[in-house]
Amino acid sequence: MRLRTALLAMTAMVAAPVVASASTITGPYVNIGAGYNLVQNQHAHFAPGSFADGSDNAGGTVGNLRHKNGYTGFASFGWGFGNGLRAEVEGVYNWSQINHRGGTAVPGSTSGHDRSYGGFINVLYDIDLTRFGLNLPMTPYVGVGAGYLWQTYDFSTTYTNGAANSLNQTRGGFAYQGIIGAAWDIPGVPGLAVTTEYRMIGQTFGAGAYTSGTTNAAGSYQGNVNFDHRFNHQFILGMRYAFDTAPPPPPPAAVVTPPAVAPARTYLVFFDWDKATLTSRASEIVRQAAEASTHVQTTRIEVNGYTDNSAAHPGARGQRYNLGLSKRRAEAVKAGLIRNGVPETAIDIHGYGEQHPLVPTGPNTREPQNRRVEIILR
Repeated sequence: MRLRTALLAMTAMVAAPVVASASTITGPYVNIGAGYNLVQNQHAHFAPGSFADGSDNAGGTVGNLRHKNGYTGFASFGWGFGNGLRAEVEGVYNWSQINHRGGTAVPGSTSGHDRSYGGFINVLYDIDLTRFGLNLPMTPYVGVGAGYLWQTYDFSTTYTNGAANSLNQTRGGFAYQGIIGAAWDIPGVPGLAVTTEYRMIGQTFGAGAYTSGTTNAAGSYQGNVNFDHRFNHQFILGMRYAFDTAPPPPPPAAVVTPPAVAPARTYLVFFDWDKATLTSRASEIVRQAAEASTHVQTTRIEVNGYTDNSAAHPGARGQRYNLGLSKRRAEAVKAGLIRNGVPETAIDIHGYGEQHPLVPTGPNTREPQNRRVEIILR
């Protein structure tokens, strides 16, 4: 029942309405989150102990600890490499209620809790859905982490025969985790995103046994307690801020002076994302430019192609791809001018890729006004 409730809550978080598409992180970021912590039932081996006078107690049981409600919280600092990969350092705190200990010879009532704290080093990968032809308002990611957690058990069991057993001690051990999540950008706030995650944390106990105390009719004694592997399932809602995704400030206004010669006539032709084909509107603008070239004194016609800084491929490969795409757009406009009567020898074409954007943007941003070809009549 608790697992089903947690899964429903996670589904509700993922289904929350959003309108913006999350972007790949380049540079530093911070992340905080909190959520529900569900601990699997855990075996505890209670070894025979010794009385205060040194004599042995022949007892020894295998208990099954059952956890109820719990919570988790974390904070992390990381760095995105611009190609989907991220690395981060994380501090975490977990708490869970213990409400039952099974497998004992005599029935009893158990109450208490456990908690853990420590850190992980995580490596994550953001999945760009546009590479698969999906334009969804989120960026899913997966990750793994390794670290160290200090685990405290604080619980007691009172049996119907009057005996009692308690444990309150801290030990540490190696821990690891797997992460599945999604980031949802907040419209109008560059760099800020809501994150939803599922995490599975596993922990070993290699730093020695715990020590419990027991009181019964025979007296008081202590014995070692060893715990099996521990697993936490966590459902988390968080906030993440990437520091370098805000658009750069606009360039200062240029001082306009009267030109010494007649100004050039410029026409702008816009393209769909990752396309180099002329739309009907683009073809009309090319026709107008060709007609204007016959009515003004023109020595040459420059056709310059550009793209925005998003790409169908990541990193330097994407920049090379955009450079070729900008040239194909310029060639498409040149062909349109020739069809409308402009001599081929009068046209010079250039492809500039992501350089000289018409509208400054942050990295990996689809900006329609930057996907253009400029026709300049000189």
